[in-house]
Amino acid sequence: MTILEVEHITAGYSEIEILHDVRIRVEAGQIVSVIGPNGAGKSTLLKTIFGILEPRHGKVILNGEDITGFKPNRIARKGISYVPQVDNVFPTLTIEENLEMGAFIRDDDYSRRMTEIYELFPVLEERKKQKAGQLSGGQRQMVAMGRALMLDPRVLLLDEPSAGLAPVLVASIFEKIIEINATGVAMIIVEQNAREALKMAHHGYVLAMGKNVLDDSGQALLENEQVGKLYLGG
Repeated sequence: MTILEVEHITAGYSEIEILHDVRIRVEAGQIVSVIGPNGAGKSTLLKTIFGILEPRHGKVILNGEDITGFKPNRIARKGISYVPQVDNVFPTLTIEENLEMGAFIRDDDYSRRMTEIYELFPVLEERKKQKAGQLSGGQRQMVAMGRALMLDPRVLLLDEPSAGLAPVLVASIFEKIIEINATGVAMIIVEQNAREALKMAHHGYVLAMGKNVLDDSGQALLENEQVGKLYLGG
């Protein structure tokens, strides 16, 4: 079942168009990885899906509903959460307070969800009274993902989750992404480590100069000679 569709999206900033007729489809429970060179429009795509940017043309469809032009808070209520690459935690707040901020639009008892997040990220429970600004890069990324998951999203958007992390922490973050997906959360991941992103992807898309270039299963893209030469370092 298709849960999210990006249909012929054109979007950008001021007079500059970044995305040109981009199409993405996410099936329920899938990890979809979006790869491509810097400036390809990958982060712009996530911002457009989440309503930070309004597309000039095209549609964003969630579970059959046209959510094009909705503001981020309304989109979050519909079931999409977004973890940006930078500025994705409140550094002066504790881990626990960051997670509580993630539940700001919930009007029910979210204590059980908080427990589930701590079970997913045990290190966060151990340090829940520590300010997020005092954490390592990998721990901050866990806080950011945990906060996004507080809303029980159907779709999670992750922008460069491994950026700036040590290799051992990168592996840990990818493991957590797979764990989250195993709970039924669909994901769109923009990731600089294209090879690892495709390894865990059910489906992948290649963007270049703001346009769709290729799409196939993650494994097929890994084995594609053109993709290997241009985007995976040979």
